[in-house]
Amino acid sequence: MNDEKADKTLTAHRELWAKKPALREIYTEYFNLFQQCSIKGKILEIGGGGGNLKGFLSDSISVDIVSLPWLDAIADAQILPFRDQSFSNIVMVDVLHHIEHPAQFFFEADRILIPGGRIICIEPAITPISWIFLSLFHPELINMKQKPFDEFPPDPARKPFDANQAVPTLIFKQYRKKLQEQFPDLKIITVSYLDLFAYPLSGGFRPWCLVPGRFVKPILKMEKMLISVMGPFMAFRLFCVVEKEDRFNDKNQHK
Repeated sequence: MNDEKADKTLTAHRELWAKKPALREIYTEYFNLFQQCSIKGKILEIGGGGGNLKGFLSDSISVDIVSLPWLDAIADAQILPFRDQSFSNIVMVDVLHHIEHPAQFFFEADRILIPGGRIICIEPAITPISWIFLSLFHPELINMKQKPFDEFPPDPARKPFDANQAVPTLIFKQYRKKLQEQFPDLKIITVSYLDLFAYPLSGGFRPWCLVPGRFVKPILKMEKMLISVMGPFMAFRLFCVVEKEDRFNDKNQHK
């Protein structure tokens, strides 16, 4: 898909990454989580954007819906151009809430993951405090009334960055049972909160930043101590791990 605005946005993200130490510290924490929670084998990054993960996990395959010189391929998360059972892990940061038909993504993920493979994603969390902040300072829609697994015709006018920030919270909280029913091979093994202070203070991929890079690690350390209490009220992110059931090994274990 060629979209000049998307190309410019992702190129600007790459430039901001180089200029903002606080942003790099936060994303290094994300990439560490990917590494810790992934299983051995090939890693596919969907929504590779600025190409930052490849600097951390050099053997990962990074794709996005737009063509960029530092990515490996153009790919729509709803129609992935890969063979069945060709990846051990799918990792994503801020991608699921941009996907028009999430059910189609989960179908494709189920198809291309090996048994025991994992989807590992970091997405917006809609909590009372994050809702206020994101509503006031973030341009993307928050629609908690959307039914994320409903089927409807694709919107021909849809742009790559169109989104509903509520989708991950809806899928992994309110519609969790629906996900499990529709995709019985995909088991949710982790849904936890991330990001209390450091990420919103960093400005994300905006030009401004309210926290020096050297303060990010101490803030993140403090967040880990507070997240279990404060996360449901003010976290800005969800960290989710979904595993494709390995039925063959499960059968062998029960023999």
